[in-house]
Amino acid sequence: MKTFMAKKEEIDRKWYILNAEGKPLGRLATEAARILRGKHKPIFTPHVDTGDHVIIINAGKVVLTGKKLKQKIFYHHSLYPGGLKATPYEKLLKENPEKAVFMAVKRMLPQNSLGRKMLKKLRVYRDENHPHQAQKPELWEKE
Repeated sequence: MKTFMAKKEEIDRKWYILNAEGKPLGRLATEAARILRGKHKPIFTPHVDTGDHVIIINAGKVVLTGKKLKQKIFYHHSLYPGGLKATPYEKLLKENPEKAVFMAVKRMLPQNSLGRKMLKKLRVYRDENHPHQAQKPELWEKE
């Protein structure tokens, strides 16, 4: 029996909506990364982008469990000496929840050119309004 390897022409991409309302940030990010990679499909191939498009709505209503809202810190470095920026997640989720969700998903994807291609299929919105009705996205229900 031969090992199946997906080819670009065989991939059928769909659009899915994930509702972040009341869901923990990490659980939401893992599910989004799984769909973006294509691990939910039987044709999954590690070195080919077999994933689907993901629209995350209500990013402003995502939650952090335990004391993470006060204690967890988002770090960013400008690559200049002394350029470390530290932002508590409480402030980040108030001002820019899209960035918090986007970065959580980004860090769960491969850190290479394939991961960058997968990340282009992710869209994050603060509330339930999004401009992708023409793509006929389906609401993702956990399998």
